[in-house]
Amino acid sequence: MIDRRPPLSSLYDFAPWAPVLRLLLAGYPEVRPDGSARVAGRIGRHGYSLWLRGGMSSERPAAVEHVQRALARGGVEEVAFSAEIRPTGRTTLRLVWPCPAVEAAIGYPDLGVLVLVDGSLPGPWRRLPDRAPGTVPAPSADLELLERTLRERMPDAIGATEEEIAAAEARLGVTLPDELKVFYRVTRVEGEEEKNWEGDYETWERATEERNRASDAVGYEVSALHELYAVDPESRHSRWEFGATEGVATTPDAAVQGLAGSPGWIVFGSNGGDEIAVDLTPGPGGHLGQVILVDHEQSLGAQLVADSFTDMVLGRERKEPRVHPKDLPAVARVGGGDLSTVRAAAHPALEVLSLRAGDGAPFGLAPVTGLPRLRTLTADPGTLADPLEITELAGLEFLELGPQEWRALLDAGAVPRSLSAAAVREQGQDRGTVVAVANELLALWDRPRIDETVLEGDLLPEA
Repeated sequence: MIDRRPPLSSLYDFAPWAPVLRLLLAGYPEVRPDGSARVAGRIGRHGYSLWLRGGMSSERPAAVEHVQRALARGGVEEVAFSAEIRPTGRTTLRLVWPCPAVEAAIGYPDLGVLVLVDGSLPGPWRRLPDRAPGTVPAPSADLELLERTLRERMPDAIGATEEEIAAAEARLGVTLPDELKVFYRVTRVEGEEEKNWEGDYETWERATEERNRASDAVGYEVSALHELYAVDPESRHSRWEFGATEGVATTPDAAVQGLAGSPGWIVFGSNGGDEIAVDLTPGPGGHLGQVILVDHEQSLGAQLVADSFTDMVLGRERKEPRVHPKDLPAVARVGGGDLSTVRAAAHPALEVLSLRAGDGAPFGLAPVTGLPRLRTLTADPGTLADPLEITELAGLEFLELGPQEWRALLDAGAVPRSLSAAAVREQGQDRGTVVAVANELLALWDRPRIDETVLEGDLLPEA
């Protein structure tokens, strides 16, 4: 057991934790056959994840805030914990401290994801756009109509020079669509951050009014040429916790590719929260230079707004629903009321396979051996007929198993070296066992280990 204590002396006594554990016992504890109960949670400086029954009681904030104050004093972001309470009240409490190699779970008390390769990203965030041959601007793209409409709406606007447009293209590494160039030839969209106005209020006011008029003319808040940028996949919820089980999907008739980002998604404005972009890497059913919306609450894909910049300006928007990868062969769930066999999940497009506990026998992995895109396997404890079959899955980058299944791979020296991240499924398992297995996995990649502190106490009824 590793025990390197940060400066949090008040949390190394059992007493401050007792109120939190009582709250959890009154909620949804896991009761074992011997009468002992297991509870778990996570408390951070700015939030917490506790499985409680009913609404917030007057005791709940006091118990949690005491721990949060101690974390703040020690400069520690959060602590995960689990406790086993025996029928006598004797309690073993395990505290798991933050580790730079662990991506803490959001909203759950589980240990989190072990990042085995520093800086690695899930597959969907590394996926580059496919080139759809033959894609051209939409028939509705009308440069003369677009320019005439914009000049009618902004008669006094000052446009960008060809040199400024060329400089923006050089910085972005793309050729901007002709419609977007027309827009910036009509208006430069200057604003207060464009220049240091040196106290020239009239010039600043004129530039701000021009930006506002340009936004009104287009229907969205628009950016200046020097503010254009491509959508970076890493900016879109690129956590392993979520991305490992996401699929990338672009149907044969999709207008927009199901990507996290693309060097061809050039953001020129927003609706106040989401990004509005022209699309230079459209899907097979799309058009070059179409306008898309990149939803800040979504991690993959974008929504078609209009077939062309001209259509957008004229209010001829066409919405196309975003394709959800979980509805396609890229992601499959076997057991637990979903597919009944692994063979039913086998498909050349399969990227993510999840095995869930149910009434059926444990599953074999032979039907998915050799699939070219399979990169993620998650399996509830006891769902694998032979964990060593995992060695036949050559392209895995993420693997989540129970402690016993990981133990089989570790003892056989068969942990796939292709992995970039991993997780130990807790699901009622002893936290100490989970941490021990996790540290063995981290050691294989020479990553920082998880620090754990064990406290003993009596969880007696309050006086």
